[in-house]
Amino acid sequence: MTTTVQIRIDPKMKKAANKALQAMGLDMSTGVKLFLAQVVRTNSIPFPVMSADFLPEEKKAELVREAKEALKGKGYRTARELHDAIA
Repeated sequence: MTTTVQIRIDPKMKKAANKALQAMGLDMSTGVKLFLAQVVRTNSIPFPVMSADFLPEEKKAELVREAKEALKGKGYRTARELHDAIA
């Protein structure tokens, strides 16, 4: 016998998760079942869960620097220049 579990998630997250699971040959239901099986097996969340509040100060400062740099963005004069930077 089985039971039903319903969750509410952002549609974009659902779509992205579905795409990732399909790439692994899984459907959403199987992915959730695997997650819950690991929770039961390990009696914990099967990945690190932490708050940025508990990061060392130097790591927080590094993240802030990276975020500021990302917000500045880098300009490209041509599509080729952008493509070359990505590759």
